[in-house]
Amino acid sequence: MIVATKAIVISTVKYGDSSLIVKCFTASDGVKSYLLKGVRASKKGKLKAAYFQPLTQLEIIARHKGKGTLESLREARISFPYASIHTDIKKNAIAFFLAEVLSVSIREEEEDAGLFSFLETAFQWLDTHDEISNFHILFLFNLTRYFGFYPDDTQRDLPYFDLVEGEFTGEPSLNTVKDENLTLLRQFLGINFDDVQKIKLTKKQRHSLLNLLIVYFELHLQGFRKPKSLLILNEVFN
Repeated sequence: MIVATKAIVISTVKYGDSSLIVKCFTASDGVKSYLLKGVRASKKGKLKAAYFQPLTQLEIIARHKGKGTLESLREARISFPYASIHTDIKKNAIAFFLAEVLSVSIREEEEDAGLFSFLETAFQWLDTHDEISNFHILFLFNLTRYFGFYPDDTQRDLPYFDLVEGEFTGEPSLNTVKDENLTLLRQFLGINFDDVQKIKLTKKQRHSLLNLLIVYFELHLQGFRKPKSLLILNEVFN
């Protein structure tokens, strides 16, 4: 079936001497992987290797055969040209980190219009704003909405947050958050990206909260593993 759809690049792997395997999150069919034969060697044609950097937003024409197969991509063009994500060192580190998070988080080959819209809007916000040091933390919080484990904040005044149950509680346990991390966590609930820079964090606080979120994802998403690019992200923000 020939499909015309928007897509966001999640990962790109070199294949052979001149080809790429590109994983995208598509608006029409969820996660799809494409084999792009010879794209790294060709200067002509409708597909260019530069189009497939992490988080690039595309409009594509592809042939989708079915679940679990490498699909073929016929045409691609950039739908939202980034001005800074791939050139600003901090934004680029965030892009690689979030692309890796998405690569191990989103597995479904089915449409998810809400998630696609969130990703599209969030990455456009990242590209067009300068104060972005807390962006990835709020992004991870908001991403949990689409995976079904956004923190239940109906009792947010209680003194602990249970990472396993995803809710505030009055009783401590092995996986509860308390004290400073709890205060930080509360600040990120229910806000949007325009408000995120009002939250002032030290490097140590940001690092601690990010590690806590990684643990939260590991507890709730089967097969989720700590992104390798987290180390680079932490170095850049230090």
